[in-house]
Amino acid sequence: MGTLAFDIAHLLAGGLLLVSFMMIYQDRMFALLHVFAFHAVVLSLSVAWQAYNQGAPHLYVTAAIALVFKAAIIPIALRRIVKQLGVHREVETVVGVGVTMLAGIGLSALSIVLMLRVTAHADAFAREDLAFALSVVLLGLLMMVTRRNAVSQVVGFMSLENGLILAAAGAKGMPLVVEISVAFSVLIAFIVIGVFLFRIRERFDSVDVTAIDDYREVHR
Repeated sequence: MGTLAFDIAHLLAGGLLLVSFMMIYQDRMFALLHVFAFHAVVLSLSVAWQAYNQGAPHLYVTAAIALVFKAAIIPIALRRIVKQLGVHREVETVVGVGVTMLAGIGLSALSIVLMLRVTAHADAFAREDLAFALSVVLLGLLMMVTRRNAVSQVVGFMSLENGLILAAAGAKGMPLVVEISVAFSVLIAFIVIGVFLFRIRERFDSVDVTAIDDYREVHR
C-alpha cells in the first residue's frame, strides 16, 4: 500500500508538471484557459491524495478551494474578460513555442535534480512533490516572461501559485487559516488584475504589454 500511495502521488505531481508544459504549448487563448482549468483539477487531486496519506483533513479544504476557484470560477471569469476585451484569440509570444518548450525542459530537469539533492533526507512524499512543485513554479515564471498578452501572463501567475500550493501540501501541509487567507488573497488579486486589464484596454486599446513600452518610449 505504501508503494502504491507513493506511485499515485508521483503520478499526480508529475501530471501537474505535464499540464504546465501543455499550457506553454497552447497558442489559442480559450484553449489555454481550458488547460489551466485542467491544471487546477490535477492540483486538487494531488492535494486531496496528500491529505489522505498524511491524515490531514484540512488539506481537503485546500483541494476544494483549488477545484472551485481555479478550475471553475477563475477560468470562466477570464473567458468572459477575454470576450469583453475583444483581445486576439491567439496567444502572442516573445519567442517561438519550440524554444520555450526547450527552456522549460531544461528548467524542469535542473529543478528536479537540485531539489532531490537538497531534500535527500526528507520524506519520500515531500521530496517528489517539492521537486515537481519547483518545476511548476519555474514554468509559470517562464510563461509570464515569454507571453506578451497580459491575460496569458495572469494565467502564468496563477499556475505559478498552483506550484506553491503543491509544495506546501507536500511539505506536510499548512495551517487552515493560511489556506483560507491565501484563497481570499488570490480572489482579491484576481479582481485587481481584472480591473487592471480593463484599464490597459481603455488606455492603450490593447492588452499587449509591449504597447506600454511603446507608450513610454514616445513620451520620454
